[in-house]
Amino acid sequence: MERGKYLALVGGGALLGSVSTFFLLRLLQSQKRGVSQCSKNVTADFNGVDGCTIARMKIDRVVNEDLLKDEIVSEQLTRNIQFFGFESQQKVTASYVVVIGLGGVGSHAASMLLRSGIGKLLLVDFDQVSLSSLNRHAVATRADVGISKAQCLEEHFSSIFPECQIVAKVLLYDSSTEEEILSGHPDFVLDCIDNIDTKVALLAACVRRGLKVLSATGAGARADPTRIRIADLRESTNDPLSRAVRHRLRKDYGIEGGIPVVFSLEKPKAKLLPFKGTSGEEENPSDYQIVPGFRVRIIPVLGTIPAIFGQFMASFVVTELAGVHVQTEPVVNFDMDHYHTLHQRLIEHEESLYGTSMEVQVDVEEVMYIVKELWHGRSAREQHVKDVGRGMWRSVNELMLVRWDRTKPASISNLILLKFKEVDEHESRTLEDIKENEPEFHSRVSAVLKRAELDFGL
Repeated sequence: MERGKYLALVGGGALLGSVSTFFLLRLLQSQKRGVSQCSKNVTADFNGVDGCTIARMKIDRVVNEDLLKDEIVSEQLTRNIQFFGFESQQKVTASYVVVIGLGGVGSHAASMLLRSGIGKLLLVDFDQVSLSSLNRHAVATRADVGISKAQCLEEHFSSIFPECQIVAKVLLYDSSTEEEILSGHPDFVLDCIDNIDTKVALLAACVRRGLKVLSATGAGARADPTRIRIADLRESTNDPLSRAVRHRLRKDYGIEGGIPVVFSLEKPKAKLLPFKGTSGEEENPSDYQIVPGFRVRIIPVLGTIPAIFGQFMASFVVTELAGVHVQTEPVVNFDMDHYHTLHQRLIEHEESLYGTSMEVQVDVEEVMYIVKELWHGRSAREQHVKDVGRGMWRSVNELMLVRWDRTKPASISNLILLKFKEVDEHESRTLEDIKENEPEFHSRVSAVLKRAELDFGL
């Protein structure tokens, strides 16, 4: 008898769950908006005249800020709400993000932005899905081969988070399409383009317009995900694309840095493959360019790396929009010998200045934290990186740790990194003098040392 009641309860519960799931799916399907299809054989003028736009909602800056009041939306985003808090997730949901370049990097970035609840997305790419791109694309299937990448994402995204305002444009970014793509005051622009001319023009336009932009550098020919970083463009090393972009931005626009980029510290493991024409013989790649300046030769790509690049980008943007500050790992090219040298240099300086090293309260590992995490391998007086790669490796020869406040021990929260030539002046002044005459510097250093106190619970 008891067993019969138990089975009846289980069966009733399963039936109720099935019915509720059925009606929930019906409700979700009823909320999907109509999709205006873009022909699979789109012929678009890449100067932006006849580009195809696939839009489920009119593109404007207004985003539905009450989206989280919808029970289905709030349940779908419940883990994000638990992570960020309701108000911070609301900032994400009320945001408008533009993603330009929808290949291996851009498709994954856009996909996770959507799944994170971004309220409005503009997706831009002039290219089509190819069979060879399926090894790295976020959502494309064989059925999508031949259609535009923008349309492909729009169609798949509409079934994942239909409440998102999605506008997909089959366009090539250039000066003639800049206004169409960058107007509307987006909260963030993601540059996932692999062409130097277009990338440089986009980044310069974002700087000129005062738009927040995050750029992806070369993800091809790499295999080590542990060496992917986010840092200022000045600090990106071992990447030919970054090097070329830095040079062009500085030469053509006077832009030295200030643009965050995702890049890999890993040296490329392969080069561009030779281009072979229809005859099978090597030919001039430029003879086959549909769009001038765009690469025709192929670089080998392990699909996981561009996917991780895209995930990095999405995570960075979502946390920024939510107002959650994430301290990215600094790019510091020092090894343990360098940190031993800096530690020994500190001890010798303390003995020379104070007659003893008894008040040195840090070991080599803590010196590594101070130099790398707090001061990013450069003098506390340098706000922006000057030496990268081998230049940073050599710079250790002119750096040393000294006390910020001479009345306190040489502890983890009282040491700053300075160049030799800066040390004497610093130690001849009082903190009161620095605070009065250099309030910005005093405030910046105090904030960095405060972080050490918080990190170590001091």
